[in-house]
Amino acid sequence: MTYRTVTPRSLAAVGALALSLAALATLCVARRIPMADTLVYRAEGAAVVDGTDLYGFTVTEWQLPATYPPFAAILFVPTTWLPLDALKVVFVIGNAALLALLVRLSWRFAGMPAGPVPLLAAVAVGLWLEPVFQTVLFGQINLVLVCLVLWDLSRPEHALGKGFALGVAAGIKLTPAVFIVYLLVTGRVRSGLIALASFTGTVLLGALVLPEASGEFWTTRVFETGRVGKAWIVDNQSLQGMLGRFLHTPEPGVVWVVAAGLTAVAGLWIARRAVVGAGLETWGVLVTALTALLVSPISWSHHWVWCVPLLAVLIAERRFRTAAAVGVVWTARSFWIVPHAGELDLRLPWWQQVPASPYPLFALGLLAFAAWRTGPGAGKGSALVLPVQRAEAGSGVSTTAGTG
Repeated sequence: MTYRTVTPRSLAAVGALALSLAALATLCVARRIPMADTLVYRAEGAAVVDGTDLYGFTVTEWQLPATYPPFAAILFVPTTWLPLDALKVVFVIGNAALLALLVRLSWRFAGMPAGPVPLLAAVAVGLWLEPVFQTVLFGQINLVLVCLVLWDLSRPEHALGKGFALGVAAGIKLTPAVFIVYLLVTGRVRSGLIALASFTGTVLLGALVLPEASGEFWTTRVFETGRVGKAWIVDNQSLQGMLGRFLHTPEPGVVWVVAAGLTAVAGLWIARRAVVGAGLETWGVLVTALTALLVSPISWSHHWVWCVPLLAVLIAERRFRTAAAVGVVWTARSFWIVPHAGELDLRLPWWQQVPASPYPLFALGLLAFAAWRTGPGAGKGSALVLPVQRAEAGSGVSTTAGTG
């Protein structure tokens, strides 16, 4: 029998994680964090159980309604099985565990070795990235979605059912559906169709269990982006939010439509070139994620948890300065510092526009960087491809071993 020696590094990593978790728990208790989104999920599950109007209620002092498809509400039914305080604890612990899973998936995605000491240290630090931190405070499900998508897209091309988990993620929340388009435009038709079929299955299940709510959502509610919240407040780090604040209008209208359309086309073009032209699957996935967050009408700051795999890829490519900039941007919380009470978000002077919209501005810069990174000079010979793809290339056969 062999025993692993406990090193000072491992003790320091465990201590750092324990301290980080204790600080987070103390903050939640001291400030009596309401975890508003957890309350919405619980109300959605209760509406399914009780047979009440899924899209007719509002909860919390902010009058938050249900905004996800009926399929998500069905999945939220177990949230009604626990007392509220216990449910909040489960969400905090669950999100911490999901962050650890996301870090592990991100390292594998980037092709980096993953030891326990770096994993613990990364989770301890990652909890304080603003999107992750806000996900925990709101009791959100962003980490679930990004783990589903990243796990699925990291699998070998011929893995059984590749695309299924992606379709389920899109069925819970529509934004991940852009990855179905990504699979199709990069020639992975089989995986794309599986994802589309999986997504369709979630819609049909929702219609079977909640026919009235499904009809209401897919004909009316899906188009009511205003139900999600005010697009111009600093919480919204999408193109629409940035343009609304810059133009001092709650409705940027055609300016946003044109900007979002151009960004979507450019983003998917860069993603296709990354995969088909340069063999850079990592950048294909990241560019698609950034594009989706930019063009979505509303991308709350906690939606940007894709900063975790972004950091992993940059570190794997030894682009430490860019990784440091990403870490600073997604930790600084600059948009919470600018005046944003009431309608002050629409009255920001020009010099406050940059700190008010750091995520979309930096994401646009990253798209430009990705266009350069995946250009003709990249070449497949210098490309960073997924580790499972390297294994396939070396063996000459497809395998699902070690893909999770």
